[in-house]
Amino acid sequence: MSALTRRRFLAVTAFSALARPTQAAPADWQGVVMGADARLTLHGPPGQTGPALTAALARMAQIEDLFSLYRPGSALSRLNAGGRLDDPDPDFLALLRLAGHVHALTEGRFDPTVQPLWRALAEGGDPGPARALIGWDGVRITADRVQLAPGQALTLNGIAQGFAADAVRAVLAQHGLTRALVDLGEFAALGGPWRVGVSDPGLGLVLDRRLQGNAIATSSPTALMLGAAPHILDPAGKTAPIWSTLSVEAENAALADGLSTALCLADRAALAAILRRAGPAVTRITAIAPNGDLITEVT
Repeated sequence: MSALTRRRFLAVTAFSALARPTQAAPADWQGVVMGADARLTLHGPPGQTGPALTAALARMAQIEDLFSLYRPGSALSRLNAGGRLDDPDPDFLALLRLAGHVHALTEGRFDPTVQPLWRALAEGGDPGPARALIGWDGVRITADRVQLAPGQALTLNGIAQGFAADAVRAVLAQHGLTRALVDLGEFAALGGPWRVGVSDPGLGLVLDRRLQGNAIATSSPTALMLGAAPHILDPAGKTAPIWSTLSVEAENAALADGLSTALCLADRAALAAILRRAGPAVTRITAIAPNGDLITEVT
């Protein structure tokens, strides 16, 4: 599938590192990861950035082998095809447990079991039977097995890109880098400062944010349509997306990623309540209304 068939379309565009005139040009890599454009910007001597980049590429390949919907042999594809996955990788378990945390934090607005519904809408099928399969409580997770309820399938495209960005940032830090920007559809900064722009499909570039060792993720529901429906779906089937674009800044990109997906479905009062429950790990939510109004909630 092409990148446009992804469940998520993230409207965040990197500007550049803030000016440091005396600094040497960074190492820059661009490619495609999990169906999306990706970019790594690494500051440091070539003897350090070269091995770090090699390790980062290997880590991205590992994660894609776990979570890609587009690789038939990935762990996620095997789980969806067979309804169970034995001896799951620790990274797979970690991401599913984080998904469960975000599901609870957002009162069910984040639910990876929407995959059959997403696929039915994308293919012009009947959404009724697919909607009946939604329910995170049907997913059983133990150290040695992941089991789905009959007919269920998962998409992790609303959180796996952030998980990958965090993992790559950790690899770069392990190789001694202190300043790098990881863009895998979500941004994870190592050091800084960095400046990224938040864009809206209808309004263009709306604002920019400064990153310093933290992360940002952004979702725009109408950037990809499933027929007449925005691609971010309410698991309960009650609410259309409220915001044209929603951005979350947090300590890690995976949490920001999952929240930015779910909070497109949350009104302002719910945004504030969820931010309070999230605690210090989440620092700011920025919501852009269809008319261009800008709402910001800060811890």
